[in-house]
Amino acid sequence: MSDTADLVHRLLSARTWRAFDVEPDGRVLAGDDTSGSVQLVELHPDGTRHTLTALPGACSGRYLKGVSPRTVVVSHDSGGDERAQLSLLRPDEVGDPLGEDGLEPLVRDPEHIHSLAEVLEDGRIVYATNRRNGVDFDLVLREIATGAETVLYDGGGMVGGAAVAPDGSRALMTRPGIPAMSSQVLLLAGAETREVTSAEEPAIYAGLQWFPDSSAAVVTTNSGRDLTGLARLDPDTGALTWLVTDDAHDVTGRLSPDGRLLLVVTDDDGASRLAIHDAATGEHRVDVVTPGVGVGDFLTLPRWSADSQGLALTWTSPTTPADVVLVDATTGRTGTAASSAGDLEGLELVTPTSVGVPTPDGETVPCFVYAPSGASGATGEGRAPTGSTVLIVHGGPEGQSVRSFSPIVQALTAQGHTVLVPNVRGSVGYGKRWYSLDDVERRLDSVADLAAIHDHLPALGLDPARSALWGGSYGGYMVLAGVAFQPERWAAGVDIVGISSLVTFLENTSPYRRAHREREYGSLERDREFLESASPLSRISDVRAPLFVIHGRNDPRVPLSEAEQVAAAVRDNGVEVELVVYDDEGHGLAKRANRLDAYPRAIDFLGRVLG
Repeated sequence: MSDTADLVHRLLSARTWRAFDVEPDGRVLAGDDTSGSVQLVELHPDGTRHTLTALPGACSGRYLKGVSPRTVVVSHDSGGDERAQLSLLRPDEVGDPLGEDGLEPLVRDPEHIHSLAEVLEDGRIVYATNRRNGVDFDLVLREIATGAETVLYDGGGMVGGAAVAPDGSRALMTRPGIPAMSSQVLLLAGAETREVTSAEEPAIYAGLQWFPDSSAAVVTTNSGRDLTGLARLDPDTGALTWLVTDDAHDVTGRLSPDGRLLLVVTDDDGASRLAIHDAATGEHRVDVVTPGVGVGDFLTLPRWSADSQGLALTWTSPTTPADVVLVDATTGRTGTAASSAGDLEGLELVTPTSVGVPTPDGETVPCFVYAPSGASGATGEGRAPTGSTVLIVHGGPEGQSVRSFSPIVQALTAQGHTVLVPNVRGSVGYGKRWYSLDDVERRLDSVADLAAIHDHLPALGLDPARSALWGGSYGGYMVLAGVAFQPERWAAGVDIVGISSLVTFLENTSPYRRAHREREYGSLERDREFLESASPLSRISDVRAPLFVIHGRNDPRVPLSEAEQVAAAVRDNGVEVELVVYDDEGHGLAKRANRLDAYPRAIDFLGRVLG
């Protein structure tokens, strides 16, 4: 194996950890991908580790509350199809790691989705499922011991978050609102469902958590604001009382089980600042000492211990793949329960600088610049730009590129490429105005941001003739749109599970996703002509750049047909294209073996094309 291949292999093989839950005695339910996909591992306070699962694909889990023996709810799917199934295991009874046959079925129906929404006291859970008709999601409360189920909501559409009041009298849930990137809060009380907020309001409501006395809830929202903050929500009137806001940054957080404390997370240009605040007044108590400049992986959420003394969270930075970090809520001190650092010992990893790229219409695109080790940076006056560039665009489109570890970024910089990671318009983390600038008919304005970044390359000391695009999901759409609508600018593209036609994507995506995505992209009924004009496939004859296309056969979001049709069209025009399909993957590559196959090939492809 060459030095380059060995480096890429080491980066892609780096172990990552995830924090799923924590118990008062300090035991942490974690995820570890040493096997090649994320499996459950229990971390004990004495430093020992107990691997619990050995499933064919990735899984996650939560501890049940108030039950004996100790029990974990496991969420798992098949081959990346995202049809989550729920099972049980009892950690103290696990010897060798359990395969799927060793798990106790809880909610199983492989044709439908069963998404764990909340774990309640006394062995109860709440989950969302589309088993009624395959499209609409119902919210169901289940008693683990008896199997008795109560349908909390069956009003149609998708279900966002859910929270049951501690006294059991009612529940709150969110569902998508009418405007793009909006949500609505509903109050569920017996057979009654009442709107707490308006479906017409262009605002996010997320992270609902009841106070212990069931009188009100904490919510993350940008109602009446550009940036999100933490507020107390009165479920009877919908009134908000702001607890923590920041006029320059998005703020979110998590309420402690006893209702006294808030973990407050401030998004500062893709880096997380953490602090503990008083939940009643919002007053700051103590800053959390994070391990360097990085970001918490809040897809898995920070989890408070039941005694409200501390939290477990996942922490990553440009040079840290992903660690499990424990937070002392009194002092703000942190400790690492599981570290990924050793896998990359001796490697020279790069950290980004942050720049703002001007656009012709007066906007500024936030962008991280990862320069190869030893690169000199911007050119001086009269000096020709040198150096190749790979521009990596995040998915979503309501996503955000943050200061996290990326083996792809590190591998590309090790190859000598400068990597630019932008947050084009439509990205979250920079306010409501910014994430709304790509809605429906403004879709191509976000594509125009790619051109603005390309035009700025000489100012960064980079050769615009040696620049390529890389992206997954919506980022894959941006790759294809870039090479189709700006063919003179881009020398190559790597498209991973990307959309080649907004029309065929909406026609063929899973039925439960279609209406949800039409809010963002436009309606097949009303906006078909625009959707066709904004689709890379409509301009495919203009594509000159060679493409490397990666897709999973089981993708429920962006069907494989999106990759097949663009590859066929580009190939028919005599342009180089390679399509790589993985039979055991869905929307992206979850298995390390497949990443080790696909990504080195894609990196070699860019090295060859960019010279």
